[in-house]
Amino acid sequence: MVEIVNLTRARKDRARREKSQAAAENRVRFGRTKAEKARDRDDARRRKEAQTARRLDDGETGKT
Repeated sequence: MVEIVNLTRARKDRARREKSQAAAENRVRFGRTKAEKARDRDDARRRKEAQTARRLDDGETGKT
């Protein structure tokens, strides 16, 4: 025998599966812990400070 399928429920189930799969992909792509974000932010700050510390003065006052 053929199983009777409620089309509305089938559409909603498919939409839920697609949304769940998209969420899983986004977690992989964008998901980082707070500690990882802080570490990256601190690394960027250190690199910027090191770069500005090594900058040569161009001889003009008020301009760096």
